[in-house]
Amino acid sequence: MQPTDTKNPDYYHKVVDCQWGCPAHTDVPGYIRHIAQGEYTQAYLLNRESNVFPGILGRVCDRPCEPVCRRARVDEEPVAICRLKRVAGDLKGDFKSHLPAVPSNKNGKKVAIIGAGCASLTVANDLLPLGYEMDVFESLPEMGGLIRSNIPKFRLPPEVIDEEFDVIIEQGINLHLNHPIESMKNLLEEDYDAVLVGTGAPKGRELDLPGRHETDQIHVGIAWLESVAFDHIDEVGEKVLIIGGGNTAMDCCRTSLRLGGKDVKVIYRGERHTMKSSDWELEPALEENVDLVLCHSPEEYIVEDGKLTGMRFSIMEYSVDDEGKRQSKKVDETIIPCDTVILAIGQENSFPWVERDLGIEFDQWEVPVVDPVTYESTLKGVFFAGDAAFGPKNIIEAVEQGHQAAISIHKYCNNESLKERLPHGMNLVTAKMGIHEWSYSNDYDYDDRYEVPTVPMDNRFKDINIEVELGYEPGQFKREVERCLNCDIQTDFEAGLCIECDACIDICPVNCLTITENDEESEIRKKIKTPADNYDQALYVSEDLPQTGRVMVKDEDVCIHCGLCAERCPTAAWDMKKFTLQIPYATEEAIDATQKTKKAV
Repeated sequence: MQPTDTKNPDYYHKVVDCQWGCPAHTDVPGYIRHIAQGEYTQAYLLNRESNVFPGILGRVCDRPCEPVCRRARVDEEPVAICRLKRVAGDLKGDFKSHLPAVPSNKNGKKVAIIGAGCASLTVANDLLPLGYEMDVFESLPEMGGLIRSNIPKFRLPPEVIDEEFDVIIEQGINLHLNHPIESMKNLLEEDYDAVLVGTGAPKGRELDLPGRHETDQIHVGIAWLESVAFDHIDEVGEKVLIIGGGNTAMDCCRTSLRLGGKDVKVIYRGERHTMKSSDWELEPALEENVDLVLCHSPEEYIVEDGKLTGMRFSIMEYSVDDEGKRQSKKVDETIIPCDTVILAIGQENSFPWVERDLGIEFDQWEVPVVDPVTYESTLKGVFFAGDAAFGPKNIIEAVEQGHQAAISIHKYCNNESLKERLPHGMNLVTAKMGIHEWSYSNDYDYDDRYEVPTVPMDNRFKDINIEVELGYEPGQFKREVERCLNCDIQTDFEAGLCIECDACIDICPVNCLTITENDEESEIRKKIKTPADNYDQALYVSEDLPQTGRVMVKDEDVCIHCGLCAERCPTAAWDMKKFTLQIPYATEEAIDATQKTKKAV
């Protein structure tokens, strides 16, 4: 194997699995250490650099960081990364003075932003320090887009949305509420240098079965949730069927309980492992006594004299054939009584206001054709971000797309190449403070994940606005932060200093080190005391050691970053160094462009 290039930011970035898994690449271990030290405002600001909305995402992020958390490999449960983000949001002090300054003299460029959701406000946040004037158009009476209309208040209080969105708007955005854009053609005729579309995926999918149009007791999930959010609906039938198996279905069933539903069932056509709902979305619903009915495929709405009385379902059985293909067959059918049906089988993009003769192409699913790097559509100067760009995903992906779209808008407005973008950088600084002292807590302890306290069951249904999760208590989060393995504190090895004494190998508590003759990767992975079977994680391979020409090998998969190798090493060949991923945003792109211009002059 070739020596590992640790100067490439992607190598250590991939070792920090939580940051690598987060679409916005949030510095998770960094903000957790701030919380551990009681520096809540600093933790919030570090969060805000990348994910922009820590208070919101600390409650409703889909948590792509947690399934990949290294703690789950050496223990059973990942660190509660998402809920620790909320700790920073809840306990922060005044942070506004630390935000980038917004110039009073504008740069003469004006951008139209359609939709006031997370992707759109991320773009606005990133362009404000560069002097852009921006008009944000929102069809709803309040900001937030789908997180306002589709996420129930018992999960995401409106005041949390208001606080984090207002911070951006108050810096100088022209906000137009109750202002739907009804013609892209008309908007393009106005004096805008660029347009950003961040309207989400606002159309719920239909289930057009017999009986669908014979009653008004069948609702499309996201439209129904919006009606609840804006107080247009305040009751529901006693027997409610939610059709679907995603996170929207979980929001619909829990909302139904709070509006008077007594017998609420989630009906899913497949098996549990194929459901799209996250475990942390499903588990609270089951805790609240929602029935989960699997392997039931809807066939017909039963309507009598305009009144919905039930639904007929085929009962399915699934298997895998000899070629590994999934097979299904109907084994029975049944009718489930109900008086309300809510369809939560997915959502789609909807652009009836975008004329099809403008040069903006759409694919067969009515999703715009968008460049995956620049987020520009097929019409120059028109950009898409968030669910509006590539269909429904999640909030943190929308934020990251907002960052990238902001870079593209800035480049477009300054006649720069949209494709030429700054690469990620990195910083690596020793964490050593003494012979056996480090600037991070390196004591590993087996400790179960701490569950976030919730409102007691007999109180949570009294008001739909009662937030169910209460957030961590101080004693709990002070223990939970210690579960973080500090994966950004890297074992940095200097081959020229190694005397091959094996002290590091002897003391390693997880047996992830070895010194061996160089070989093919598959063979080297077998030579480590605990064989490195996870090929998704890299092996570190050093340069040839000066004594024997062998190489030091480390399996990054199970290392707990305890620093014992560096403490034990008699020659300081090992060191523990803090890795910081340097992410270019629109401001960094602007600075770089200025420097290039100056050099050219």
